[in-house]
Amino acid sequence: MCATAAVFGIGFSPAHAQTFPNRPITLVIPFTPGGSTTIVGRGVADKMSELLGEKIIVDNRPGAGGTIGTRAVAKSEPDGYTLLLGYTGTLAIGPSLYKNVGYDPRKDFAPIGLIGNAPNSLVVNPSFAAKTVAELIAYAKANPGKVNFGSAGAGTASHITGEYFARAAGITLVHIPYKGTGPALTDLLGGHIPMAFAPIPASHSNVAAGKLRALAVTSMTRSSLLPDVPTIAESSLPGFDASLYYGLAAPAGTPRPVIDKLNKALRDALASDEVKKQLALDGTEITPGTPEDYSAFIDKDEKKWAGLVKASGVEQE
Repeated sequence: MCATAAVFGIGFSPAHAQTFPNRPITLVIPFTPGGSTTIVGRGVADKMSELLGEKIIVDNRPGAGGTIGTRAVAKSEPDGYTLLLGYTGTLAIGPSLYKNVGYDPRKDFAPIGLIGNAPNSLVVNPSFAAKTVAELIAYAKANPGKVNFGSAGAGTASHITGEYFARAAGITLVHIPYKGTGPALTDLLGGHIPMAFAPIPASHSNVAAGKLRALAVTSMTRSSLLPDVPTIAESSLPGFDASLYYGLAAPAGTPRPVIDKLNKALRDALASDEVKKQLALDGTEITPGTPEDYSAFIDKDEKKWAGLVKASGVEQE
């Protein structure tokens, strides 16, 4: 009970929530502008601004796989005016990946609610021999250590997903890190690497144009953007799930009435036609819930990815 009170600020006067918000709110997105995190965060922030009657200003603070901006929010005033776009990479992967990440995903945040999840796509160059996940696994087993895969960088979700896939399939893949998804896909299109794990919005247009072949998506259910592309789980590896989840969180100690007000605004935003349409274009499946739902999910997701990071041996300073 004490830990829960610290996270959610139980015991604070409800007077603050009655007047909240009475000035702009800052939503920290711990990545560079233009990516899926910003698309999701900005879409939700714009609608919540309307519902709350105060502007939510998006503040992109990239660095160290998103952990710099995340750490800044953890140390912010717990008054509801500084929020975090939580993400699998920062709340589930980062704490195990970096030795001194500077925050605890369970203790340093008051979860507001889940937004949704988006899978990566497993894409290959059309010249690559494998046309299915099963064929890829068979090819890699016949050619151990000779199949490369690209990612957005060491320790990123696309990298750890690749390591997870290799481990689950019992194969050896060689990781080629890039400085972002764009450079990785450029080399994939050029035939310099045979395969990559990439966000669906980034790969979708090239798949539709026949410039890349999508073998699978990494979620348990098919993507609305690639409905004809199977999941890895249904293709060859039952139970495989490497979806990337988004949510909203505040610093631990934020008054519970404020959290509840933000949760209601978030859920109402996710129920709106505008946000549904925008997130669907990004391949995000909306999964709203309570603060407790998100808290339990953070705990479960961190345990899962921590094991994968440890198995991959990619811990960073």
